[in-house]
Amino acid sequence: MRSPRRAPSVVVLAVSLLLPVAGPAAADPAAADPAVVSPLAPALNPYFAQELAWGPCTDLARTDVDREAYANPQYDCAYLEVPLDYGDPSASTARIAMLRQKALDPAARVGSLFVDPGGPGGSGVSFLPALAGLLGDGEVARRFDLIGFDPRGVGVSEPSIDCSTTEEVDAERADLDLDTSPEGVAQTEAEFQEFADRCADRVGLDVLENVGTRDVARDLQIAHEVVGDPQLTYLGYSYGTSIGTEFAEQFPTEVRALVLDGAVDPSLDPVASRTTQTRGFQRAFDSFAASCAAQPDCPLGTDAAGASAQVQELLTPLIDAPVPTADGGRVLGYADAVTGMVQALYADSLWPPLLDGLRQVARGDGTNLLILADLYYDRAPDGSYGNLLEAFPAISCMDGDRLTDRAVAREVNEANLALAPFLDAGYGSSDVLELCSFWPVPPTSDSGPVGAPGLPPVLVASSTGDPATPYEDGVSLARQLSARLLSVDNDGHTVVLQGVNACADEVTTRYLVDLVLPPTDTTCARPPAPAP
Repeated sequence: MRSPRRAPSVVVLAVSLLLPVAGPAAADPAAADPAVVSPLAPALNPYFAQELAWGPCTDLARTDVDREAYANPQYDCAYLEVPLDYGDPSASTARIAMLRQKALDPAARVGSLFVDPGGPGGSGVSFLPALAGLLGDGEVARRFDLIGFDPRGVGVSEPSIDCSTTEEVDAERADLDLDTSPEGVAQTEAEFQEFADRCADRVGLDVLENVGTRDVARDLQIAHEVVGDPQLTYLGYSYGTSIGTEFAEQFPTEVRALVLDGAVDPSLDPVASRTTQTRGFQRAFDSFAASCAAQPDCPLGTDAAGASAQVQELLTPLIDAPVPTADGGRVLGYADAVTGMVQALYADSLWPPLLDGLRQVARGDGTNLLILADLYYDRAPDGSYGNLLEAFPAISCMDGDRLTDRAVAREVNEANLALAPFLDAGYGSSDVLELCSFWPVPPTSDSGPVGAPGLPPVLVASSTGDPATPYEDGVSLARQLSARLLSVDNDGHTVVLQGVNACADEVTTRYLVDLVLPPTDTTCARPPAPAP
């Protein structure tokens, strides 16, 4: 789970495009039931009536990679105006950044497909060109305008959740927070408090109290109407499934199609919601270790069963003695090493650089693992950072329960240590509270099982070996939404429309284009390995 700080003893799982601390909110009856008219409806009319000024995307680029991608004439961009506070729509506004690739076959156009890559805090604007590249001139790209959006507070949407300077992020990356003594816990919690206060001061309470998933779903209601679609067609990966689920609860009759891949299960209890991911990453590490054991010169040894202890034996010396890298004068410390390792467990395509990175550490070189850690932290080559790691807690803290019971905190920490020994640095368990326990504004959503009466059939995809949002979470969400479950034999985090599994892509395409789902829950087998 993404976090700008790490819990003592077990580094909080560093993941890309991931899940929130808790699930979506209960539905707003006035929004969900068309027979109930909200008293705020007239004040929202100007937002639904706005016309978007689509134009070049270059001004939205943050990095050189973005600038190169956005220069493609296939893309255009616009800002959508939404209320900052839906309780007072006529007051301040926010602007939601959107990047669009128009349907490649206008004559066969179905509508718009809104896409969110996860996080919370992932930029849909930056993500969309990558997804469009994977889709190529396939049927989804031909039939839909593809729209990536930055949820409120995220990426280049305005106002932005910007709590930390580059120097402060660098300092947080170097801070280990491994001390589980009362003094160490107090220090960590003081740092949490300082970060929360900094966000309140630099972002503003009025922004922080309105960035939860509840409000992102309301923004999507305006967005799909403004682009001319009477109903929403949506693809959400990882945390993006929470946005889709929340929209389904609030506006079930406004759903045309939802594809929820890498599902977050909002029904988990406080302990399970904080440990399910840990189990998934240990499974992924065990698979990597088995693959490593079959390679020559595996730094984890030839016995995969002992790999968890071996990787800690390899990495814990970095606590006191970081190793140099090829990136100028930068070094690799323990925290970044673990972050880079977990980042690479997202998909087996990253296992080769992880293997090389661990071999490098054994030789006193931290280059590869630092590159992987930079990928997680959204660090640009010039050393700057996006706001993903600030948006993550700001949004997550608005979306569910907060851990304030130290006994439960210790139970969670002990469970994580037992479930993921590959992350156990040997400092013992802790009762440290979470960052959200110190957040300056109350949550706007409650975790718990979801329901969306009147929702048409939707598709939930879940990979059997997903480390970040384990397969069982997708099974549970499909049951709660009475959705069709697509099970995919896959080791990566999310799978559909990425060219990874032709069966999963075909099921998803037929649903998005024709609204046709398999008659029952279905399974897509792993494709055969390419010939050597």
